[in-house]
Amino acid sequence: MSTADVPDHVLIVDDDREIRELLSTYLAKQGLRATTVPSGRHMRAALEEAGPFDLIILDLMLPGEDGLALCRDLRAGKHKAMPILMLTARDEEADRILGLEMGADDYLTKPFAARELLARVRSVLRRTRMLPPNMRSDSSNGEGAPQMLGFGDWQVDTAARHLIDAQGVMVSLSGAEYRLLRVFLDHPQKVLSRDQLLGLTQGREAELFERSIDLLVSRLRQRLRDDAREPRYIKTVRSEGYVLSAAVRAVG
Repeated sequence: MSTADVPDHVLIVDDDREIRELLSTYLAKQGLRATTVPSGRHMRAALEEAGPFDLIILDLMLPGEDGLALCRDLRAGKHKAMPILMLTARDEEADRILGLEMGADDYLTKPFAARELLARVRSVLRRTRMLPPNMRSDSSNGEGAPQMLGFGDWQVDTAARHLIDAQGVMVSLSGAEYRLLRVFLDHPQKVLSRDQLLGLTQGREAELFERSIDLLVSRLRQRLRDDAREPRYIKTVRSEGYVLSAAVRAVG
């Protein structure tokens, strides 16, 4: 069997047995392979025994560690590149934003139609596969990575996730701004398309309105005090995307 013939393997983490069984059965009928577990502890065991998975469907409200804590831990560990679709019974905007800030790729509120879930799963998998193989893993917070990075007149504290200017003044970043900046730092002087930036930042924020990657770049330029008409650091490459023009160095 070729790699193309191997079905995508989805890990479903939900404490509701009925939901686990329904999703597993439905995804199997759609040509996907599904493994189900009821908790974070079982999720970790499955990752070690049956992983890697192509995508994790993660319920927000779990006994013990909740989905937000598990999402954060996944993004900080060796499974940080694994796509995550978060489920919740609550339709609170704060929950959605926090889930995306923690690194979830998409967010779906219960109750939902099975067809919508399938569409979201396929969309996340498609976005992930649009990236070149050497760009699929997020190298932020990796073991052995320098805590301080520099480019131009700026430094970035990768532990605290903020900018420091030439005078030593700290500039705070939102989670989305930091993720975008970290993508540029991990791939300096390389032109990145909007689709690649969307996949690498691993957030659904960019789907909430058209060309929102452009708006996020604009916000990051403001943090860097970059002139939008003649930017020094994040330059626009017409019809292609954006590039961090400065070289990146380890500091200290």
